[in-house]
Amino acid sequence: MIRSGMILMIREKVLEGKSSYAIAKEIGLSKNTVKKYRELGSQMVKVSTMDQPSKLDPHLDMIQSCMAAGIFNCQVILERIQQKGYDGGITILKDYVKPYRPPKALPAVPRYETPPGKQAQMDYGICHYVDLDGVIHKIPAFIMIMGNSRAKYVEFVKRCDLYSLQRCLINAFEYFGGVPETILTDRMKTVIIGTNGKEIIWNTKFQEFARDMGFVPKVCRARRPQTKGKVERLVHYVKDNFLPGRAFTDLADLNLQAMVWCRKADSRIHSTTGLIPLKELKKEPLLPLPERRTRDRYRYETRKYAPPFDSPPQVNKFTCLPAPKSLCFLVRVGRIELPS
Repeated sequence: MIRSGMILMIREKVLEGKSSYAIAKEIGLSKNTVKKYRELGSQMVKVSTMDQPSKLDPHLDMIQSCMAAGIFNCQVILERIQQKGYDGGITILKDYVKPYRPPKALPAVPRYETPPGKQAQMDYGICHYVDLDGVIHKIPAFIMIMGNSRAKYVEFVKRCDLYSLQRCLINAFEYFGGVPETILTDRMKTVIIGTNGKEIIWNTKFQEFARDMGFVPKVCRARRPQTKGKVERLVHYVKDNFLPGRAFTDLADLNLQAMVWCRKADSRIHSTTGLIPLKELKKEPLLPLPERRTRDRYRYETRKYAPPFDSPPQVNKFTCLPAPKSLCFLVRVGRIELPS
């Protein structure tokens, strides 16, 4: 006997006027099975719940909206419909979503595990959102994940320059409570400026930053993103499950929601490790954070402002100090903090 969620799907397809053959082909059942439950109709005896409204019925519009936005993760959909009053389980939801889920076409890649505190992986992901006027915008997301515990950190930024990278790394270290021994990253220009054969030519400013923070930078092999597969998977997870359908007022609000989302996701059992990332993070022997003065030095960046102005420009969430050159200001960017 098939589950009630699949029977609900057959009923919807029947109401749409589709044949038993078309329904069977679409949802992956045999034609005879579809025909059996189609003929039973309102006189179904084997599944008494079909005589009663399904708990999913009031939330089908939201479920369809999530899938239309590319969200097929049932845990994410479950959380959203629970906020609207859904009190059922996840099994019936999985049965409903399964026929709509796109097939996976990527080959499997062997996973490489690292000891606790040994490695973190970082990358940028270019996300998209639609404003109230229907205009599509791009927004970069800095994404970092601890290789062993799978604890994650996400921060959206306006630029992918060196200043933003250093600031995001410091914020991530403070969020994790320490610094991993090595950080694996892509071959971005803010990290390396080129290669000489197999030798990496590092960006000297990033190399100095890594020395001050205490970690060893490493880059993945060229044209081999699978080398940092954990963060690559997290980039897709953020794009497909965090941002679609999310409402926010500004960048600070979006980053606060991202931090809450990371904390909530890391409080659940991880599907790969079978452990809770936040609990495992506490067991990782991370290097101590550099002193506050060292960290704060990398929170400043130089910005130019066009005249005329009588006083330093007032920027939300920023502290401005005059720099030696006219029209330039050293700007200290604020931190993201969870509400108490």
